[in-house]
Amino acid sequence: MRTRLYNARILTGEEGVFWGEVWVRDERIVYVTEDRPDVGERASEIPWDLELDCRGDLLMPGFKNAHTHSAMTFLRSYADDVPLQQWLQEKVFPMEARLSGEDMYHLVRLAVLEYLTSGITAIFDMYLQPEATARACVDMGMRCVLTSGLNDFTSSLEQQEQEYLKWNDGNPLISYRFGFHSEYTCSAQLLKGVAGLARKYRQPVFTHLAETKAEVEGCRQRYGMTPAVFLDSLGMFEYGGGGYHCVHMTEEDMDVFERRGLYVVTNPASNVKLASGIAPIAAYVDRGIPVAVGTDGPASNNCLDMFREMFLVSGLSKIREGDAASLDAAEVLRMATAGGAGAMGLEEADRLAAGKLADLILVDLHQPNMQPIHNIPKNLVYSGSKSNIRMTMVNGRILYLDGEFHVGESREDIYARCERIVNRILHT
Repeated sequence: MRTRLYNARILTGEEGVFWGEVWVRDERIVYVTEDRPDVGERASEIPWDLELDCRGDLLMPGFKNAHTHSAMTFLRSYADDVPLQQWLQEKVFPMEARLSGEDMYHLVRLAVLEYLTSGITAIFDMYLQPEATARACVDMGMRCVLTSGLNDFTSSLEQQEQEYLKWNDGNPLISYRFGFHSEYTCSAQLLKGVAGLARKYRQPVFTHLAETKAEVEGCRQRYGMTPAVFLDSLGMFEYGGGGYHCVHMTEEDMDVFERRGLYVVTNPASNVKLASGIAPIAAYVDRGIPVAVGTDGPASNNCLDMFREMFLVSGLSKIREGDAASLDAAEVLRMATAGGAGAMGLEEADRLAAGKLADLILVDLHQPNMQPIHNIPKNLVYSGSKSNIRMTMVNGRILYLDGEFHVGESREDIYARCERIVNRILHT
């Protein structure tokens, strides 16, 4: 499949925006160039399968949603307006126990539709049955990095090892990283087992970390240490990894992250909605700790929208620090693209360049919220919205274009299946 995207403004992920075009062959970008007469001459000699006039809109790397629980679409706007622990114990866990793998498959498909409308080209998904998530993403053409939600009640070390071996063996859309739900849902023995797997395969580990004050205090009472320090003492992070949320971090915790090269994956909308707090993102940036951005799941957010997350990352940092200059919008945009790619092990999809994976989006600059065009990166963070996404391409395949999905099934059929699942689980 040969695709030519021309007459575009281009943001490669490096500095600056320029006019030009991007050529894609199969799953790879083969050419990114500024607009010149000789480019058009060369293009006219190639038998293109598709040529798309971008009409001056912006081509850029797709967003990487570095933390989500896709199948939780069934709890969107059901489990709301309660504190985190009550939300988990009373609203989430009892309903999740009723889900089948087939249910999860269809619920993930609903989430993928929303990811595509938000310009998300890859997700870092943690949920109960990774098999269901992987199958849904493969069937729809979505890129997905799986991680385990292992805890004392679900999954096992043996299952996680099997999943790691299975999903890092061949499918170009799916990969797998070691993980577990959290320190507070895992015994010390189980955590030592995860650390052992990480050492065996020399791989990073990811988990929910320091999301609430209660979580941090509980770990101190159990082990005399904060979660980050305790997990590091087990050898959990010898090969890297990171934490989701990282709201309540001490200087010692940050020392661990800095020393180990760990990623912070911030989820500001979820943290605000559940009153968990505001993560010290400016402090992480000052220390050189890499930051990625996630939406968290559709039960705790409830919106799978990276534009909203980017605005909140920047805006909440300014409130926390009392400084309007505490976090530059261009840095936030890098977190939502290249930062997520780094956390997810998707360095081949971090920017637009020849040889990189063709995971890219087309942003409509001709809507009122993007005019006038002064500074495109800043405007994306402060003014952009889902309504500006014209196209989402994953692995060289256009999955969403001008309001239409190309995922092998109509949106209405996906909605209907999910409605039936919700009615069975929540209302019977």
